Amino acid sequence: MKRNRKAKILATLGPSSSNKKIIEELFTAGCDVFRLNFSHGDIEVHRKNYEYIRSLEEKHNHATCVLADLQGPKLRVGKFKNTKENLIKGEKFILDLSSELGDNKRVNFPHSEIYEYLTPNSILLVNDGRIRLQVTEQSNDKLVTEVLNDAEISNNKGVNIPDVILPIDALTNKDKSDLKKALDMGVDWVALSFVQQAEDIHKLKKMIGSKALIMAKIEKPSAVKNIDSIVNAADGIMIARGDLGVEMPTEQVPIAQKNIIRRCRHFGKPVIVATQMLESMIDNLVPTRAEASDVANAIYDGTDAVMLSGESAVGTHPIEAVKTMNKIIETVENDKNNYDLRIEDDNIDDVDNTDAITLAAYSIAKKSNAKAIITFSVSGRTTRRMARERAPVQIVGLSPKIDTTRRMQLYWGVNSCHSNEDAQNAQEMVKIACTVVKNKKLVDPGDSVVISAGVPFGSAGTTNLLRLAEIIADKDLT
Repeated sequence: MKRNRKAKILATLGPSSSNKKIIEELFTAGCDVFRLNFSHGDIEVHRKNYEYIRSLEEKHNHATCVLADLQGPKLRVGKFKNTKENLIKGEKFILDLSSELGDNKRVNFPHSEIYEYLTPNSILLVNDGRIRLQVTEQSNDKLVTEVLNDAEISNNKGVNIPDVILPIDALTNKDKSDLKKALDMGVDWVALSFVQQAEDIHKLKKMIGSKALIMAKIEKPSAVKNIDSIVNAADGIMIARGDLGVEMPTEQVPIAQKNIIRRCRHFGKPVIVATQMLESMIDNLVPTRAEASDVANAIYDGTDAVMLSGESAVGTHPIEAVKTMNKIIETVENDKNNYDLRIEDDNIDDVDNTDAITLAAYSIAKKSNAKAIITFSVSGRTTRRMARERAPVQIVGLSPKIDTTRRMQLYWGVNSCHSNEDAQNAQEMVKIACTVVKNKKLVDPGDSVVISAGVPFGSAGTTNLLRLAEIIADKDLT
């Protein structure tokens, strides 16, 4: 399977998309990475969805990628008797520790550890800031608030407290339990919510080891301030604009987004722009013009991927949302007048052998009119570095490790392929590389390809070899 675009699409699975047929339709429509949102849904549903996703690999001869998104220390209200209630401006509304279902007077708020840090006049923002509550009375078991605007509140909506520093660990007990289940499934990426500093990533890495890559979600102002150290510590970055836009002034979010993408490009780490990208498509068949521009601008800025949340999880048109996002990306990437993501070589710090090889591969591919750059990579690092260069030709990430193959599906411009055999010498390397791209119809006879690998073969972090090969029609292939 070959996508006709370089930027990738993530789709969140939920009630609207948790069945085998729709998951396959999302995949064929253009979804590159499936997000399992552990903030919602039953673990058994996540397991079944994971199995459905993996079953697509053999059928479509294309590796799949699964990202498990941990809830993190997200503050949420409980559930309501009628699922939702209308709150009226000026009325009193209580958040307490009672486990009884809520109504229009009160609701469960099971976070007793933060009650003492809230004082009269503290502002609580519910449901991405759509509901504003001001604390008027505080005790150890309840918070009495005044409703500041007419709004609808419903089950499990998130609560942000932007002006108060809360002593909460980035990894909750629920997260630790969900993490174990996700790793047991075999997910490829783990997203950590509400990261504030690099130490949050280091703690998670000690728990995960090499079982999965870590995606740091940027949704707090402190994370924006510490972005360079967080990018260095994590394997990838997600700009989660929902909570970020609540925690900081809305007008600052676009600037933060552009700066974060720029820093991720600088360090060669993949970055995802997420939240409310095609929000109106939860109910409508077409997005607003502003939403289409939002997706397009993220692609122009050079993001590796864009993500659908409610659009594919609870929306009425999940397949159409993926198709629409796919069309927007293709259109932008075909805009030769404005779309140029090349960055200057002198922006790279501490160039090593891998950097030198990827820069040379880019140059050779451009000058030789090669149709593809093929990277042999055990760990995926070389392929990630090649994606950083935003080469004008397709990048084929080839790995003998299926885990690496799956993880690389998130990288910009990378068609990730699994090889059942690893090369023992340069001749085998060329033969394997050319066989794979020819069999998958990624190139045609007569095309030239640039191949990078490492000697000794099969060792991670040793990229030091570059070959230019030609695809020919006979069995010898080169």
